[in-house]
Formats: sequence, C-alpha cells, structure tokens
Amino acid sequence: MIAKRLGYVEARFADIVWENAPLTSPELVQLCNEALGWKKSTTYTVLKKLCERGLFENDRGTVRALVTREEYYSAQSAQFVDETFDGSLPAFLAAFTAKKPLSAADLEELQRLIDSFREGG
Repeated sequence: MIAKRLGYVEARFADIVWENAPLTSPELVQLCNEALGWKKSTTYTVLKKLCERGLFENDRGTVRALVTREEYYSAQSAQFVDETFDGSLPAFLAAFTAKKPLSAADLEELQRLIDSFREGG
C-alpha cells in the first residue's frame, strides 16, 4: 500500500527528494532551506514522517526514494477513482469532461492509450 495523500508542503518536499535522490541528508537540508525556507529540524521531521509512510528511506545519511513519483501518483489516482467512482474509469472521465471538455489532442492520446492496451502493451 502506497502512503496516504500528501499535503501541499509534503508534496513539495517529496518533489525535492524525487528530483534529487539519491542525496545526502545535508544536501536535502540545504535544498529544503533554499526552496522552502526550512531549518534542519523541520527537514528531518518531515523526512522521518515520509520514511515512516514508506515513500523514502534515510540509510546512514543517504536519502533514497522507495516509491517513484509516478508510482505514488498512479496509486493515488487509482485510489481516488476506486473511492469516488466505484472503480469506474468511464464514470470518472464522464464527470471530468462535464466541466472540462477534452481537446482533439487529448482524444488522440486517449485513443493511443486504448489501442496500446488492446495490443497488450
């Protein structure tokens, strides 16, 4: 099971890790200071929390991602569709497109995905 939904600040922190991992703890502290204005203690507190949730690991001062950004957001998307639309992707797409019509490019990309899945890819 992939970690529960990240809050806004946690997501910004996670993006820093995903974009730079593997990295040392001091490098992470520096990046979080520059991007978020955090002190060392805040960085370590959030890192520990996300390590406990299974996203990252801090092994002797080297921070690594245990789950990629794509894996995390894919799982979050699937969970949302499962919980909100009883797992129905067509129901999700109908709701999504009710307020935001798909462009011709969107439709072409969706068709390519469908064709790819039909071919076993």
